Amino acid sequence: MTTETKEQITVPVGGMHCAACVEKVEKVLKDLSGVEEANVNLAVGKARVTFDPQACGLPEMQEAIKDLGYDVPWSRVQLLVAGMGEPQDEENVRSALAELPGIAGVEVTLETDTVLVEFSDGLISGGRIRKAVRALGFEVTDKGEGEDALDRERQARQQELRRQTINMSVVWPLGVLVMIGTFREFWGLADFVPAFMGNKLFLFALTTPIVFGPGRQFFVNSWNGLRRGVTDMNLLYATGIGASYLIAIVNTFWPDAGFGGEKATFYEAAALLTAFIVLGRYLEAITRGRTSEAIRNLMKLQPKQARVVRDGQELDIPADEVEVGDICIVRPGESIPVDGTLVDGYSAVDESMVTGESMPVEKRAGDEVVGGTLNKTGVFRFEAARVGSDTALSQIITLVEEAQTTKAPIQALADKVAGHFILGVHALALAVFMFWFFVGFDLWFVPDSRLMLTPYTLEGLGVFGLALLISVTVLIISCPCAVGLATPSAMMAGTGKGAQFGILFKGADAMEATAKIQAVIFDKTGTLTKGEPSVTDITAYSGSEEEVLGLAAAAEKSSEHPLGEAIINAAESRGIQIADTEMFNAIPGHGVEAQTNGRTVLLGNRKLMADRNIALDGLLADVERLEKEGKTVMFVAAGGSVIGTVAVADTIKPTSARAVKELQRLGVQVAMITGDNQRTAQAIASQVGIDQVLAEVLPQDKAEEVRKLQDEGKTVAMVGDGINDAPALAQANVGIAIGSGSDVAKETGHVILIRDDLVDVVAAIQIAKATMRLVRQNLFWAFSYNAAAIPLGAGILYPFVAQIVSPELAALLMATSSLSVTLNTMRMRGYQPSIKRGPPTSPAEELVPERVPAVEVGS
Repeated sequence: MTTETKEQITVPVGGMHCAACVEKVEKVLKDLSGVEEANVNLAVGKARVTFDPQACGLPEMQEAIKDLGYDVPWSRVQLLVAGMGEPQDEENVRSALAELPGIAGVEVTLETDTVLVEFSDGLISGGRIRKAVRALGFEVTDKGEGEDALDRERQARQQELRRQTINMSVVWPLGVLVMIGTFREFWGLADFVPAFMGNKLFLFALTTPIVFGPGRQFFVNSWNGLRRGVTDMNLLYATGIGASYLIAIVNTFWPDAGFGGEKATFYEAAALLTAFIVLGRYLEAITRGRTSEAIRNLMKLQPKQARVVRDGQELDIPADEVEVGDICIVRPGESIPVDGTLVDGYSAVDESMVTGESMPVEKRAGDEVVGGTLNKTGVFRFEAARVGSDTALSQIITLVEEAQTTKAPIQALADKVAGHFILGVHALALAVFMFWFFVGFDLWFVPDSRLMLTPYTLEGLGVFGLALLISVTVLIISCPCAVGLATPSAMMAGTGKGAQFGILFKGADAMEATAKIQAVIFDKTGTLTKGEPSVTDITAYSGSEEEVLGLAAAAEKSSEHPLGEAIINAAESRGIQIADTEMFNAIPGHGVEAQTNGRTVLLGNRKLMADRNIALDGLLADVERLEKEGKTVMFVAAGGSVIGTVAVADTIKPTSARAVKELQRLGVQVAMITGDNQRTAQAIASQVGIDQVLAEVLPQDKAEEVRKLQDEGKTVAMVGDGINDAPALAQANVGIAIGSGSDVAKETGHVILIRDDLVDVVAAIQIAKATMRLVRQNLFWAFSYNAAAIPLGAGILYPFVAQIVSPELAALLMATSSLSVTLNTMRMRGYQPSIKRGPPTSPAEELVPERVPAVEVGS
C-alpha cells in the first residue's frame, strides 16, 4: 500500500463492552485485505482504520464487524427522489452513489420513491449525496431530517438501554424468586414461602427462561467470536452461566452422576450470575457516552440550515449544500452555517462554543466568522469561504475524534494485557480446578463449608462440584472490563474537556506527553508579544501628551513605516484629530520632517536631532531607561526644540506574565527564544519573569535549541505561532501552536490552541495532568481489583474460614469494578483548570509589568 493510496476513516462500532471486544474488532479489521492499521476505542465506540480504498471498502468493514455481532451506526439520510419508475433508474442511482467515497450502503425503493443511504460523514456529506442523485436528472428532497452519526449512536445507546431494561425486568423478578426458593429453609422463610418454591423442578422452570432469555446474548456473542477465532468476556460469562446451569440440571435429574447430588443444584448461581452481569450492562448503558458529552455538544453545534442568496433570491437550504462563494444571510439568534468573511453588516458573535471565550466578539465587514457560532445582535451577510468538512468546527470535531481513537503508550499496554486476558483466565480457571480436584479438597474441605455471605452449606458438594464451583467463580471475577475502560474513557473525557476550552490534543500520545512537560520554550514575537508595534510611553516636556502625540501622528500621516502606523493608531484610539500636512519629507535612517498648521515638526532619532542642532540636554537619562526596556524612542521637536518623546515597542500580551508565573509554580522551566538582539530580548523577558533567554537565534536554528534542552533529559514543549516555528514545533516533545483561529487543520503542532492566549498553554498542561491522574487512578483500581479478586475467587481464604465466593457474588464485584471506573471518569465533567477559574486573587499573581501611562493599541 503506497502513501498516495492510503485513506483513514472513523468507523462507529456499537455493542462493545470490554478490552477483549476491542481486540476482537481490531483483529477482524486487520485481517481484511487492504487494511493496514486499525485502532479501536472502547469508550467512544469507534475504530480508526487506515486502508487502501482500491482493495477494501466500507461495506466489507461493516460486514466483518456485524459478523461478530456488533452494530455499525453509520450516518443515514433518506431521500425522496421524484422521477424514478424503471428498474434501470434504481440501478443508475445505486451505481452513481456506490462510486462516491464513504458510502456504506444504498437501499432504493421504487414503490415509495425513496433512497436510504448509509455513509461515513467523515468522508462525504449529505449535500454531496443529494447532488449526485440530482446529476442523474431526478428531483431530490429530504424525507425526514436524516440521522447523522451522533443520532445513530444515541439511538444505538437507547436501544441497548431498552434491551437491557427488558432483560432486567425478566431476570431480576425471576432471579429473586429462585433465590427465595433456594434459601427457603435457611432464612427462616419456611413459614411464609410455599414448599413448592424450593422444589428443584420449580427452580429449573424459573432459571431456564433466565438463561435462554437475558443470558442468551452472552452465548450468541461468544459463538460469533469463536467462529472467527477470537474470544471476549462473553465467553467467560457463557462458561460461568452455562456450567452453573448444566450442573444444576444434572444434579436435578441425575443426582447420582457424581456432581454433588441434589443439594448442589446452584440454580441461584446461574440466575443471579446472569442478573448481576445484566445489571452491569444496564448501568453501563446508562453511563456510557456521558463522558463524551463535550464532543457531542460540539457536534450538536453544526447548523442544519443556511439562508443563501442565489440569483437574487433568498433560499433556505441544508447547511451541507452551501458552496464556497455563496452569500449567506444571518439574523439575530441564528447560528452561522459555515466559515466565511463579512461582506456587510455589523454584529456581536458568541464564539464561546469554539474558542472558549465567554465575551461576544464584534464583527464588521472584512472580519472572519466561524460556522457553528451564534449571532447575537445585528443582521449581516458573509461570503462562504470554508464549507463541509473544511469548516473550523468540522476540523475541531475531526481532530478530537482522531485523538480519541489513538492510543497512548499506557493504553496500548493495558489493552494488550486485557485483550490476551481471556485465554489466560481460562487457563487459570483450569489450573484452579485441577488444584482443588487433586489437592485442595483432600487438604481442607469440611462439611459445613459455605458460600460467602450466605447460609448455604456445601456438605454434599463433592470434590468435582467444589473444584468446578471455584473455577467458575475465577472465570467471572477475573473480568478485565475495568482495565479496558480505564484509559480510553479518561482520554475521551480529557480531550473533550480540552475542546471545551479551545484546546485540541492531536492524539492520546500528545495528551500523555503534555502531562510530562518539564520545560517550555516560548517564541517571542507574536507569542509572548502581540507581534505588532504599539505606543507604550509618551513624555511631554512642553505642552500635553495629547499635543505631543498629535504632532507625531501628523508627521507620520504620510509615512508607510510600521512605527508610524503604531503612532497614528494610538492617536486615533485617544480620539485625537490628526491634522493634515503641507509638506512631508522622509529622511532614511533618521526619521521624518513635516509641516502642519504652519509649524515644522521633526520626528526621529538622536542623529536627526544632532543634524538639526537641537539640544538634548537632560533628556537622555529617561531615553536610555526606555531603551534598556527594549523600546524604540523617537524625539518630537517643534519650533527648534524637543517638546516630547514617543516610545514604541512590540508590547507584551496581557496574560503572558501570568502564564509564565503559573508554569514556574508548576515546576516547569521556562525559556524564551527570539532572533532579536540580547538587550531587546532581555528587556521583554524581564517583563514576563523569564530568566533563560535564547537571543539572536535564526529561524532554522530554533529546532537545534529545542534539541539541546532535550539532550539534558527534559521533556520539552515549544510554543509558537508562525510558519518559521514549524521545525521547532516538530522537534519538541510537544509542539503547541497558538492562536490558530479558524484554520486548525494546517497546524503542525501536537496541541493546538484556537485562542491567542498563553493562559491556554497552562490550561493544556493542567488538563493533561488531570487526565493522566485519572488514568492512573482508573488503572490502579482496575488492576488492584483483579490482583485482589482473583486470589479471593480461587479460594485463598477457604483454608482459614471454610467459605468461598459464589459466582453471583463474583459477578456483583465485577460489575462494581467497571462501574467505579466509569463513575470516577465522569468526575472530569465538572473539572475546570485552575487557571480558568477566574482572575488572580492578588495583584502579585497577575504580575502585570509596570510602565508609564501608555496607549495600548487594540486593547
